Amino acid sequence: MIQIGQAARAASRQLGIAGTDLKNRALLAIAEELEKQAGGVLEQNARDLADGRAGGLSEAMLDRLLLTEKRISALAADARRIATLRDPVGAEFESRVLPNGLRLSKRRIPIGVIGVIYEARPNVTIDVATLCLKTGNAAILRGGSETLRSNLALTGVVRAGLERAGLPGAAVQYIADPDRARVTELLRLDRYVDMIVPRGGAGLHRLCREQSTIPVITGGMGICHVYVDASADLPRAVDIVENAKVQRPSVCNALDTLLVHRAVASAFLPKVADRLAQSGVELRATEEACRILEAQGTAAAKVVPAGPDDFDTEWLALILGVKVVGGLDEAIGHVQQHSTEHSDSILTNDLANALRFVNEINSAAVYVNASTRFTDGGEFGLGAEVAVSTQKLHARGPMGLEELTTYKWVGFGSGQIRE
Repeated sequence: MIQIGQAARAASRQLGIAGTDLKNRALLAIAEELEKQAGGVLEQNARDLADGRAGGLSEAMLDRLLLTEKRISALAADARRIATLRDPVGAEFESRVLPNGLRLSKRRIPIGVIGVIYEARPNVTIDVATLCLKTGNAAILRGGSETLRSNLALTGVVRAGLERAGLPGAAVQYIADPDRARVTELLRLDRYVDMIVPRGGAGLHRLCREQSTIPVITGGMGICHVYVDASADLPRAVDIVENAKVQRPSVCNALDTLLVHRAVASAFLPKVADRLAQSGVELRATEEACRILEAQGTAAAKVVPAGPDDFDTEWLALILGVKVVGGLDEAIGHVQQHSTEHSDSILTNDLANALRFVNEINSAAVYVNASTRFTDGGEFGLGAEVAVSTQKLHARGPMGLEELTTYKWVGFGSGQIRE
């Protein structure tokens, strides 16, 4: 681990002074290598999937693990898109001239070496590597054992692209040893690593916060809510709820809890239940919501009484919590009590209610009349993301290029001395 840290630190110094054109050439080379080596990557991914099924991984986990030709093409497109984005490194901002003539400014610089610990999703390997490359950061990656072959294949792709462009392959390293002790060692490699980003469940985040001697960016867990207000456009609301829940249920910005104003519950719940039933969604409903659904005869929908922990669960599956509320006050109170401050949305035609929801819900992303599925680096125009941060220091929401930089003060003088 010390050797990995040393190599990453040395590579970060080379990347930190690399010009934008050189970094962009490396990104384009990585995209080409992804397409060229797609067959080999898919072969390794198929072996991981076979082991995952044999080991009893859930369908949600298998979906997160799955790579397809379409997903690899999307990763290559993301790498090319990042090459077109403005390079934040070296940008100066907040310039000022002091009364003594000393000119001060803040200049963006790479953070240095970023350690990322993640589970199941091999696309993270490419997302992290390309964003770190563009911002001059080296990366040390540690994925889950269930995706080891896929991640090693993708790391090989990245290193081939880096070396084609004349940059050090050691700028992106992968910890292949599945022993969990390596995670603890990485968390204490503070001599070489500048930031840790965990992408996984609550247990991984807790481990990193408790064990790391390196600053940790937490996030990526979302108990996401949609509140359907009394004034909502109900047909449009059905479409939004379906998209938020069904489009990709295994990701952190997928919908977990649906809150519906009592005034429209009888009209709305049967419609949304029938729509969601077409995708096999199971509803975990409160007593009042169950009564409405039973009275309206939504036979196709699978409705189960909500349990005590159901509104504190990130489902990552085709399950949705459903609750009828008396109004905006109760909806806001529920979100504040149960949200992980990831992504929450209000569907309404009442501007005052929309503004109040936006002002009182302090999640990383808050929406009005839109799906929670937009909380994503690519959708936000960031190219890709290292993580979705739900903490309040350094970065919030999708972490793109600027969030992978820090800054230094630069002063230009003409012989000034402090009196």
